[in-house]
Amino acid sequence: MAAGVQGCFMIGDFCAVSLFMMHEKTKNRHFSLIDPHNPGMPIVLVGLMGAGKSTIGRRLAARLGLGFVDADDAIAEAAGRSISEIFEAFGEAAFREGERRVIARLIDDKPQVIATGGGAFADPQTRDLVLSRSFSVWLDADIDILVERTAKRDTRPLLRQGDPRTILEGLWKTRAGDYAQANIHIKSSDGPHEHVVDKIIAAMGSYIRERTGP
Repeated sequence: MAAGVQGCFMIGDFCAVSLFMMHEKTKNRHFSLIDPHNPGMPIVLVGLMGAGKSTIGRRLAARLGLGFVDADDAIAEAAGRSISEIFEAFGEAAFREGERRVIARLIDDKPQVIATGGGAFADPQTRDLVLSRSFSVWLDADIDILVERTAKRDTRPLLRQGDPRTILEGLWKTRAGDYAQANIHIKSSDGPHEHVVDKIIAAMGSYIRERTGP
């Protein structure tokens, strides 16, 4: 497999970027959030690696009766390679291109809960499409928790470049301003996951009331 131009993953003469399903439909789609228990729109979880987006996302989806998808898993399935292998073979720019296409397709698919990779919302184009076509939740956590959680998995390309704590602290400082543009900000903890789900649903309700009145 060789890298083509503009982030196109080539398999022989076939451009595998088609596997990322370019979103041609509903590009100007607009959503309205009316009921946090029946959102009728995609809910996208953003935040640093280790914040619990996949774990909390699955529980949130179950609570709301929605489907759940991890964008990184969808990318790996589409590319036929792990995230680490994509980074190593094609670099971050190509990965972000494919990531953007996958997230766009998932948002356009149906109302569901989508967990994104840590760098997705830091990409301006991906952030714009998430903000314009879904309800976004910044799932945050203290650095100690992030370090502990990420240490359990050796599949984080960025954390292989030095001391994980230092890298995570730097990423938080760099990306916090991007994450803060999400619709709501929720602090994750080492407590029961259901408590975090409760906080998300309560915050969604408050968000609605602030914009629609009692």
